[in-house]
Amino acid sequence: MAGIGKRLAAECVGTALLLAISCGTGFAGARLANGEAGLALTLGSAASSVGLAVLILAFGPVSGGLFSPALTLSQAWRGQLAREEALPYIAAQIGGAFLGAAAAHAMFGIPWLVASTQVRSGPGQWLGEFAATFGLLAVFIGCGRSRPAAAPFAVAAYVMAACCFSPSAAFMNPAMTLARVFGSGGIRLADAPACILSQLAGAAAATALFLWLHGPAGRRAA
Repeated sequence: MAGIGKRLAAECVGTALLLAISCGTGFAGARLANGEAGLALTLGSAASSVGLAVLILAFGPVSGGLFSPALTLSQAWRGQLAREEALPYIAAQIGGAFLGAAAAHAMFGIPWLVASTQVRSGPGQWLGEFAATFGLLAVFIGCGRSRPAAAPFAVAAYVMAACCFSPSAAFMNPAMTLARVFGSGGIRLADAPACILSQLAGAAAATALFLWLHGPAGRRAA
C-alpha cells in the first residue's frame, strides 16, 4: 500500500477533479441545453458519472478512490481504513473539493467567492439526500465486496440514477456540499448542515445494514 502522504494526495487530487467535472459539466450542460432543464440534467449526470468511474479506476489502487467523508467514515467503521487516518483523509477531500469547485468556476468565468443562494431545504430535500447516500453506500459496499472489478462502474451508474431520482441534486458527499456553498447553483450555507447530516445518516444506515448482513470485515492489510 502507498504511504499516507501519497494516499492523501490521491484523495485531494481525485476529489478536486470530481468537483471540477461535476461543476463544469453542470455549467456546460446548462449552456448547451439552451434552457431545457431535462437535457441539461441528462448531459450533466451522464458526464459526471463517466468521470467518476474513470477517477475511481485511476486513484482507487492508491487511496481507495473514496473522494467523500461519508465513504471515509464508513470504511473506518468497517475496518477497511485505519481510524487514525480518517480525519486526514477527510481534510484532503474537503481541500480538494474547494480547489475543484474554484477551478470549474474559473474555467467558465463564473465568480466563485460569492455565497450560493440556491435553496435546498425541507423534508423532501433531506429525505432525498438520505436515500441517495444510503443507496450509494449500499452499492459501494455491496459491489466492493462481491464484484470489486465492477464496483467503479456500478457506483458511477448509481450516481447517474441518483441525480435523476433525488429532488436534492444528490450531492451525497459532505465535501462537495461544503464546497458548493460558494458560487453558482450549489446550496445555501444555511441549508448545508441539514444536508450533510442527512448524508451522514444515510451512510451510517447503509453501513450498519451491511455490517449486519455480512458481519465485520478484517482491517485492510497495510
